[in-house]
Amino acid sequence: MDFSAAPSSRIGFWKRHTAKHPGSVRPVPGKMGATGNMVFGAQYSHATSILEVERLRALQMDPASWANDHKAIADDDDSSYDNNPELSGYQTLPEQDTKDDAEQDIIPTGTPVKVTAGSQSLQGTSGTSEPSSSRQESAVTPGTESQVPSDPSSSPSEATAAESSTGSSGSPSGAIEGMKPNARNILQDPLLILKGLGYEAAMGDLHLVGTEHQTDEVYALQKSKQRARFHKFKEMLQMPVVDLEILRKLSWSGIPTAIRPIVWQLLVGYLPCNSDRRNMALERKRKEYHDGVQQTFARGIEGLDQTIWHQVFIDVPRTNPKMALFQNQTTQRCLEKILYCWAIRHPASSYVQGINDLVTPFFIVFLSAYIDEDQDPESYDISRLPTEILAAIEADSYWCLTKLLDGIQDNYTHAQPGIQRQIVKLRELICRIDAPLAAHLQSEHVEFIQFSFRWMNCLLMREVTLQHTIRMWDTYLTEHPHGFSEFHLYVCAAFLTKWSAELQRMEFQEIMLFLQDVPTDDWQEKDIELLLSEAFMWKSLFHASPKHLGGSK
Repeated sequence: MDFSAAPSSRIGFWKRHTAKHPGSVRPVPGKMGATGNMVFGAQYSHATSILEVERLRALQMDPASWANDHKAIADDDDSSYDNNPELSGYQTLPEQDTKDDAEQDIIPTGTPVKVTAGSQSLQGTSGTSEPSSSRQESAVTPGTESQVPSDPSSSPSEATAAESSTGSSGSPSGAIEGMKPNARNILQDPLLILKGLGYEAAMGDLHLVGTEHQTDEVYALQKSKQRARFHKFKEMLQMPVVDLEILRKLSWSGIPTAIRPIVWQLLVGYLPCNSDRRNMALERKRKEYHDGVQQTFARGIEGLDQTIWHQVFIDVPRTNPKMALFQNQTTQRCLEKILYCWAIRHPASSYVQGINDLVTPFFIVFLSAYIDEDQDPESYDISRLPTEILAAIEADSYWCLTKLLDGIQDNYTHAQPGIQRQIVKLRELICRIDAPLAAHLQSEHVEFIQFSFRWMNCLLMREVTLQHTIRMWDTYLTEHPHGFSEFHLYVCAAFLTKWSAELQRMEFQEIMLFLQDVPTDDWQEKDIELLLSEAFMWKSLFHASPKHLGGSK
């Protein structure tokens, strides 16, 4: 894809209005298209200046200043990025990890590892040294030991011993506001989430979509169907071996809120279907992740790859900036560890802006497993939770993010070929299902890459609310194994054609402004259901018959 056909003023418009948006289109250095024009891709993490590295190192001695320094670093990064367009490309290694996650530790215990920090290489061995905090290192002066923040990489079992007799507020009862009474039991056996769970509590935001103006009889019928569906979920999850095909069929139309954590973990392939292996597998995977974090952060910030760490460091505060949960310092420390550990284990792609968005649905869904049904996960103060529960949420989010990205990793490798292919297919699909819209966009010199790149890079998470994204992911996870690639393409097509009438009345600038801020604020779940249904229809018509697409030969 290139912009050669568009007037220079319109290219300038696109660059002006997206220069500071994570996941926006940027030229890929050294990469030219077949016609000799520059290839465009998402922003990659770029080289950190010496001053920024020094500031990050200085922050280790002053934990209280980390939160205040987030905005300053992000602002400096934006300005330096605009002044150095060559830095938008990040050269990744050619090799990719191919070994299955279940067969390979993040960093095997006792294995020497080597991490790059600037121009130096640091050598370490798993399990031989105590880890330092990624953000909260400080010099301990006499008489101030009690004021030193706790180490986020410390062992959950160590913190558990201190918290087993007291709650987060220090009360001897151990009760924590908003946390389920059996939260620690659910930690060991996720199936306990079903204990005492009733229909009303379980269904949550899936109550009777589209029945707001129906008669009492229709409402009662719908409620009866929902209740029967909920009981099918319970029966399926309590079987010794879960039948994934049946679970996918049940989940396509949405998963009850209260049981979504365990269903997602089964659908994504993180939890074994065999209930006898489930608890042992959870314990092993969580330990693997924790050991990897300990080793990775054993030398503090100075022991990290500064290029990757800097981009993670500035992107985490930008993640869902209007949601209290993701502006909580405890949550941000968890996200930093998840994203950095994933990046160093996947050098072919490393960290790319937009991946930070993809971890948030997992994080908020897994958090909901441990808090009361009347608590809003989006505003819950996660720092109240015991350390071992925080560690479990973090580890589960990491492994499920890894499973998701394994299927779409070429979306984030150099030049992002997966996204480039999806954009070409989207254009062909729109030419077939809405020819007038495709013709109008072409006459206005609107390139599909200009607006749909972010749709593919962030899976439409910037266009709809997080709760609606979670509902969409219920269906994506059932479209195994290509829900986040192939099925998402048809969702994007349905999303674009929904605004066809409005777009055909607009000119170039209006189109671009509209598609960068699509009016979905008042959408309800029934709108998401309709979108998914239309996507399923288009997939049924065209996916098995690619020659029907306009661009096919």
